[in-house]
Amino acid sequence: MSSTQDLFPEDKKLFLLDGMALVYRAHFALIRSPRFTAGGQCTSAVFGMLNTLADILQNQQPTHIACAFDTSEPTERHKIFPEYKAQRDAMPEDLASQLPLVDRLLDALNIKVLRMPGYEADDVIGTLAHQADAAGMLTWMVTPDKDYHQLVTENIKVFKPGRRGSDPEILGIREVKEHWEVERVDQVIDVLGLMGDTSDNIPGIPGIGPKTAKKLVAQFGSLEGLLENTDKLKGKQKERVEENVDQAKLSKKLVTIQLDVPVEVDPLTFVRQEPNLDKLRELLTELEFETVGKRLFGQDFSVDAARLDGARQQAGQSQPSLFGAAESNLKTIKEVPHEYHVVTTKDERTALIKQLKSATEFAFDSETTGLDPRTATPLGLSFAIKPHEAYYAVCPDDPDQRTAMLTEFADVLADPNIVKIGHNLKYDLSLLRWNGVHVDGPLYDTLLAHKISQPELRHKLDDLAALYLNYQPVPTTDLIGPKDREQRSMAEVPLDQLAEYACEDADVTLQLASVVRKIAHDHGADKVVQEVECPLVPTLIEMEFNGITLDTQSLHAYSAQLQTDIEQLHQRITEAAGRSFNIDSPKQLGVVLFDEMELEPKPKKTATGQYSTREAELERLAGQHDIIQDVLDYRNARKLKSTYVDQLPKAVNPATNRLHTHYEQTWTATGRMQSNDPNLQTIPVRKQRGREIRAAFVPRDDDHLILSADYSQIELRIMAELSGDPTMVDAFVQHQDIHTVTASKVYKVEPEDVTREMRAKAKTVNFGIIYGISAFGLHQRLNIPRGEAAELIKNYFEKYPGIQTWIDDTIAFAKEHGYVETKFGRRRYLRDINSRSRNSVAAAERLAMNSPIQGTAADMLKLAIIRVARALRDGQFQTKLLLTVHDELVFDLLKSEQDKVMPVIQEAMANAMPMTVPIVVEMGTGKNWLEAH
Repeated sequence: MSSTQDLFPEDKKLFLLDGMALVYRAHFALIRSPRFTAGGQCTSAVFGMLNTLADILQNQQPTHIACAFDTSEPTERHKIFPEYKAQRDAMPEDLASQLPLVDRLLDALNIKVLRMPGYEADDVIGTLAHQADAAGMLTWMVTPDKDYHQLVTENIKVFKPGRRGSDPEILGIREVKEHWEVERVDQVIDVLGLMGDTSDNIPGIPGIGPKTAKKLVAQFGSLEGLLENTDKLKGKQKERVEENVDQAKLSKKLVTIQLDVPVEVDPLTFVRQEPNLDKLRELLTELEFETVGKRLFGQDFSVDAARLDGARQQAGQSQPSLFGAAESNLKTIKEVPHEYHVVTTKDERTALIKQLKSATEFAFDSETTGLDPRTATPLGLSFAIKPHEAYYAVCPDDPDQRTAMLTEFADVLADPNIVKIGHNLKYDLSLLRWNGVHVDGPLYDTLLAHKISQPELRHKLDDLAALYLNYQPVPTTDLIGPKDREQRSMAEVPLDQLAEYACEDADVTLQLASVVRKIAHDHGADKVVQEVECPLVPTLIEMEFNGITLDTQSLHAYSAQLQTDIEQLHQRITEAAGRSFNIDSPKQLGVVLFDEMELEPKPKKTATGQYSTREAELERLAGQHDIIQDVLDYRNARKLKSTYVDQLPKAVNPATNRLHTHYEQTWTATGRMQSNDPNLQTIPVRKQRGREIRAAFVPRDDDHLILSADYSQIELRIMAELSGDPTMVDAFVQHQDIHTVTASKVYKVEPEDVTREMRAKAKTVNFGIIYGISAFGLHQRLNIPRGEAAELIKNYFEKYPGIQTWIDDTIAFAKEHGYVETKFGRRRYLRDINSRSRNSVAAAERLAMNSPIQGTAADMLKLAIIRVARALRDGQFQTKLLLTVHDELVFDLLKSEQDKVMPVIQEAMANAMPMTVPIVVEMGTGKNWLEAH
C-alpha cells in the first residue's frame, strides 16, 4: 500500500480511530490462537491494535490522529429504543482485562483518546470528521464498521485495516456507491434502515435483506419514497412494508450517525506527537511483545534486556525513530549494495541456467499480470543464488516464444538435487504448471514454514523482511498504485523497475530462508515443514490442475427436482400450520410452531426473545409432529439447491470443462486442509439429498471410473495408538467392530447381546470422547437422562483406562509447555491452557485432547497424498489423483489399471505413517463419486 501522502498531498491528514470496533476485531482475529503472557494476561487485542497503529503511523504518516471509544452510559438510541444492542453478549473477560492496556498503549504513543458519555464513538467521529472537513483537513475514519460509509465525502474516507498482513481498504465516494449500489452516499442510511442490523438489534423491515434494500432504494430513492409508494409493491413485500412503517422509520433513525455531538475539542489539536519511548518499551516488555519490540526498537530489544535498554536510553545513546517513514531504521534497496541482472537473450539464459545447476539451492519468484495463476500471463522469473545478487529472466511477449523460454528452465526446476526456495511457492508452481512446466522437490517455502512456526504473526514477505532482516522491500504499490479499479498491471511497469523489484523479491526470500529455518527448528517444526508441507505442494498443484469432470446436465435436472420438493414441502407445511406464512422467517416459524401449534410447553428462546428454530432444536423436537421434519427437509433442500446444485456448474472452467478447486494446506491449527472456489469439503453427505450431489462428479471418459479411497475410523484408531490403551488397541488389531466392543464394555453385556441402539449410543460416546464431550453434552446428543450419560462416560474410562491416562498426561504437558503435538511433531499452541478463566481453560483442555488426534489424522492424510502421488509416478500409471475431502482421496481410475493400481494406492495410504494399530482403507469404484463412495 503506498502512503496516503502520495494519494492526497494536502498537509493536514487526520486519522480518527473507532477504538472499540478495532479492539474487538483484533481480539477475535486471534480467537483460535490467542496471545497470553506467562502470567496468564490475554494480549490479543493489544497486539492487534499495536499492529494497526504501527501500520498507520509508519505507512500513512498522519499529521493528526485520535481514537474514540464508546462508553457504558445509555445513548439517545437507547432512550428511543430500549432494545438497542440489548441482545449483545457481555464483553469477554479476556477482552475487558485488556482495555486498560490499550489505554496505556495509546498513552505511550501520545494519541489523543476521546470518550463522551451518552454518545457512541461513531457519533463523535462523524461530528469531528465533518468539522475537520470544514477546516480543510482530509480525514480517514479507521474502522471495519460499514455504518461509517454514510459519512464519506470528497475529503472524508473510510480506512478499513487489512487482515493478517493484507493491505488496508480505502473507501471514498465511488467505492461506497459501488458497494451499496446507490446514486448518493446518504442513501446508505436508507439501505441500512431497511435491512436492519442483527448485531445492534435494529429491526429494519422483516424479510428485507441487503439485496432487496438496495433495489428498493434504487427504485424509490429513499425510505420515505418507498413508504409513500407502497401501492407499487406486490404480495408479501407490500404487506411487510405497510405493517412496519413505524419500525422502518425508527430503524433509519437508529442507523443515522449524529453530526452534532457537543464535542469540546478541535480536530486541529490532535497533532501527531512522538511516542514516549520509556512508556512504550515498558509496556512491550510487560506484555512480552519481544518480536514487535525488535521490529520497533531494533534487534537488540528483548524482554529480558529491558533494563539494559532503559540504561542505554539514559546514557544518551541514539534510539530508532519509531513509525517514521522518512527516518525509518529499516534499510531499503537504495542503501544496500546489490547486483541485479536483467536476462533477455537465450545465451544469457543458458549462462544463468548453468549457474543454477551448479548451486545446491536457489530462491526464485515469478512476475505476472494477475493473482490467479491459472489465467495470469508470466512476465518473467527471478532467481537468487547468493545474498544481494539476483537475475530476472524476461518472458517474451509472443505466447509460443514465452512457452519455449519457460521450458528452458524446466530441467533445473525439477532437479531433485537442488532445493528450490520461494515465498508462497504454490502460486509460482501453479503458474508454471498451467504454462507446461513441472517443478519438483526438494522445496522450501518460507511462507509455509513461518506460518507453522509462528502462526500468530504476519507472514507477508515485506513483514518478514522488516522483522528479521531490518529491511523494507519496494512496495508493490510503488509500481502499480493502490488497489482500486485504476491499478496498473505489472505488464505496464518499465522493465528496469520491474526487474529490480523481481530480483529483490528473490534476494530477500533467499536471505529469509536461513532465518526461517532456524525459527522452524527452534519451534520443533522442521519435520512437519520439510517432510509434510513442502513436499505436498507439487502434488496439490497437480490435483488442482487435473480437476474433475462435472455432469452439469444432471445437476440442472436435480435442481428442478429440488425445486419441486421445495414447493411440495412448502404446501405440506402451510397446510399443517393451517395458514400461509414465511417458512424462511425464524420469527414467523417460531410463532407457528410454539404459539399456535404449541408443540413445546417451554420452548427455547434466542437472546432477542424470539423462539429458537435452530436445526439442533428442531431435530430434538422432530418426533412431536410431522411439520418439524418437513421444515428440516425444506431447509435442507433450499440450502442444497442455492449453495451447491445451482452454484457448482458456474465453477466449471470453460477452457478445460472441468472443475478445479484450490487447496489451502494450513487452513486450521491442526493442519487440516480446506478447498475453496468451490469448497468441496462442505458438500453434505449425511442425508440422501446431499449425497445425490456427488453423483454429478464423474470420470473423464468411458475408459475411466471414479475411485474413492477412504480412511476407516481414522481418528479412533489414532486415539488408540496415541493412548496405547491395550483393550482398544487389541480390538483394532483383532479387526473387531469398535462400536460393538465399546457398547459391550459400557453396558456390561456380551458382544452378541449388544443391540443396535446400544451400538449407536456407543458410537456417539467413542467419537464424543475425542472432542471432550461432557455428561451434559452426551445427554443432549443422545436425548437420554443425564445420569445415564454420566454412567456411560464413567464406564467408558473404567474399561479404557489408558485413554483417561493419556488425556490427563496430555493436558498436563500442555499446561507445562503451552502446546500439544501430533505423532509427527506438529504443534498446536494453547494460550488459554493456564488462563484465569475457567471456561477458557475448559475449552483449551478440550483442544489439548482433540488436537493431537485430529492433527495426526491431517498429517497422515498429507503423507498419504505424497506417497500415493509418488507411487503413481513411479509405476507410470495413468490413474490420476483428483480430490481430497476430509479423510478421502478421489481418483480418475483407468479401467485397465484397476487390478494393479488399487493395491498400490491402498498400501501407500495404509502405511503413510507407521503405527501399531492397523490402518484400514476402504475403497470403492463407480460411474460417479456417489457410487464409488
